Amino acid sequence: MKIGYNGTGDKMINYPTKKTKSKTSFVSSAHRGLSLEEDINKTNAYYLVHKRANVHKKPTPVQVVHVQYPARNKAKITEAYYKRPSTTDYNGVYKGFALDFEVKETNHERYFTLGNLHQHQLDHLQSVHEHGAIAFLLVRFSKFNETYLLTYEKLAYFLETMTRKSIPRAYFIEHGHLIPYTHIPPIDYLKVIDALLLKE
Repeated sequence: MKIGYNGTGDKMINYPTKKTKSKTSFVSSAHRGLSLEEDINKTNAYYLVHKRANVHKKPTPVQVVHVQYPARNKAKITEAYYKRPSTTDYNGVYKGFALDFEVKETNHERYFTLGNLHQHQLDHLQSVHEHGAIAFLLVRFSKFNETYLLTYEKLAYFLETMTRKSIPRAYFIEHGHLIPYTHIPPIDYLKVIDALLLKE
């Protein structure tokens, strides 16, 4: 019998069965179909429960256009639109450092299209970086089930020195940090952050 934690940080018990699988096959089958954002949310919930970090997804701003009131104490939104987000997907704090990052997935085998990043997101990453935050990009190449952390410095260097409209996977392999998938937490990106902090 093994005790683990689910996505909300609650304890759960896994009872042994007659059919056993290796750890590798269990992880890959459990991971199948989950998005990077779902994995990050589970990871952040684990960090929060274990008091390792406090990181949250920023809500997408919504513009409410029309509301109906079927009763005096009830309101029903019947028309609303997503506003253009002004910053990145996630922010929080870890060991006294602000964390700010964007999460993206790509189905392309050889590159990540820069069109997936909006200028206001790049501007925001630059701004928080200049104010001392740890800013980065998390990109998953879905075909290979590979998730990379690319620091803002390496992202900015590519944007300043290259004219192409996509970042090759080879650039992530050489200049990024591969984050192996684990069961708990799924994407332990703080291990990379710890390694980067030790270099300073």
